[in-house]
Amino acid sequence: MVKIAIDAMGGDFGPKPIVEGCIQALKQKLFIPILVGKKSEILPLLPKRYRDKISIVEADDIVSMDDAATDAIKRKESSIYKAVELVKNGEAQGVVSAGHSGATMTLATLRLGRLKGVLRPALVALMPTKNSRKSIILDVGANVDSKSEHLAQFAVMGGCYAERMFRISPTIGLLANGEEKSKGNEVTKAAFKLLDGYKGFKGNVEGSDIFNGSCDVIVCDGFVGNLVLKASEGVASTISGLIKEYIRKSPIAITGALLMRKVFKLLKKQMDYEEIGGAPLIGIQGCVIVSHGKSTPKAIKNAIFQAINYVDNHVNEQIVDRLEVLKNKEI
Repeated sequence: MVKIAIDAMGGDFGPKPIVEGCIQALKQKLFIPILVGKKSEILPLLPKRYRDKISIVEADDIVSMDDAATDAIKRKESSIYKAVELVKNGEAQGVVSAGHSGATMTLATLRLGRLKGVLRPALVALMPTKNSRKSIILDVGANVDSKSEHLAQFAVMGGCYAERMFRISPTIGLLANGEEKSKGNEVTKAAFKLLDGYKGFKGNVEGSDIFNGSCDVIVCDGFVGNLVLKASEGVASTISGLIKEYIRKSPIAITGALLMRKVFKLLKKQMDYEEIGGAPLIGIQGCVIVSHGKSTPKAIKNAIFQAINYVDNHVNEQIVDRLEVLKNKEI
């Protein structure tokens, strides 16, 4: 049975939503949860009937959002350090944390180490598309600057994630300022050459392809990816606000909104981070899911599900195999 270490202290609202999310996950799936944090705060939140189903590992330090990410490596008594150590020591197979994302990624990379052949890990985000199937974009924040060989590896790792987690034969594209082979900067042009001929690689794609369903895996460096992610969140929030404002001002719009309620509900579900749970950091030993600091119990539950599925679907094993193929140019 899969064991998941959960940083109980890292979120913006303390351990309560994290413990509740863990309980919700247990009601739906069989797994072994290990909550890491202050036992004196966690235990009162656990119903008696779950106390024999959930382990608690004591950690009396918390890496806050104001702390430097690099400080986490020295904070050996912190909840996120101890959660990562459980995976390093083979006591858990995955980590879920809604705490300091930089600290989580730093610890995962330095303490767990990269998979064989991986130059750099990448953070994955799932984006809504018009055909209801989500697209994958990476990297969205683990690496500000990337070389062409890093982008090529991101493409392979993203393809493995899509193939294993979604059971599809994914198409893969490099994010550029045009579809033509001549478009892009020097880094993407060099990455294009490395990927040319790789199974599923369709060449350059544009920003609109992230949402129109024409490409399953979109590759870029972490600087560009993070801007895309934050801009998308801003657009979604603005559109939602505008719709509410128009409805408030117009009686006719209210009638239309009532008729469109189901459509709006489905759209919200597709764009809601709670439905995804968190972003996997791929390319490292084990499994690490980076959740939003404001994660609700539902978001934590889905982050745990994502970690379980990642482990069960042997994503890491496929990444190692495919990178060897890329290295040997057998594409």
